[in-house]
Amino acid sequence: MKRTQRFKRPTKPIKPTTTIMKAKPPKPKLQSQFQAEPAISNPFSFEKFPILTPDFYQIDALDLAPRLLGKYLRRDEVVLQITEVEAYRPNDSACHGRFGITARTAPVFGPGGHAYVYLCYGMHSMLNVVADKEGAGAAVLIRSCCPVSGLETIQQRRGLKTEKSVLLTGPGKVGQALGLSTEWSNHPLFTPGGLELLDGPEPESILIGPRVGIEYASAEHVNALWRFAVAGSPWISAPKNSLRPP
Repeated sequence: MKRTQRFKRPTKPIKPTTTIMKAKPPKPKLQSQFQAEPAISNPFSFEKFPILTPDFYQIDALDLAPRLLGKYLRRDEVVLQITEVEAYRPNDSACHGRFGITARTAPVFGPGGHAYVYLCYGMHSMLNVVADKEGAGAAVLIRSCCPVSGLETIQQRRGLKTEKSVLLTGPGKVGQALGLSTEWSNHPLFTPGGLELLDGPEPESILIGPRVGIEYASAEHVNALWRFAVAGSPWISAPKNSLRPP
């Protein structure tokens, strides 16, 4: 094998040089309400995020749903930030209002701003926010949230020692983390104490898609893009591949 190049040794020894590297100061971490890790370690004041007033909810569920993204649910020391929702409207074949007013569905027909909590499979408490005027029969299902404070209580209620998104990605998990039961149905979310809904930052961008688990509904409503989520957030339930930018 031929050598294509010869390397000459230096005739004089090279003096070693010492380079002093200055340590760069760490960049300050920005607090994001939609970050992958919970903001538990960086608590912030809710003084600038007041409880939402009743008139906030007096609109079509399809308009209310995306407006709920970024808002805060608070019960005692537990605070969750809403990251995923679904709208259920009047004359919607997937809405519980289709059954008319019953002992179970009566809160859905009440004025907007109240909670509607029902049991799914007889075990999961599903939190909905009633929308629109009294008698409309509409609500927004809270599908997923991001933990903001009260992590230990959330983990205890969930029976799951983790800070990963599996903790709160799913409506049954949200209800469990808040310690809800059907007794909370018809609770006013705009009054201090108990379960409150606070204002919060609007997400920069959102995703939309069809709602989950409503195969029994009409094709029109099965395909309706009435599911909304915070874009880029890991705190979103499955399936994620059905979500897209508006």
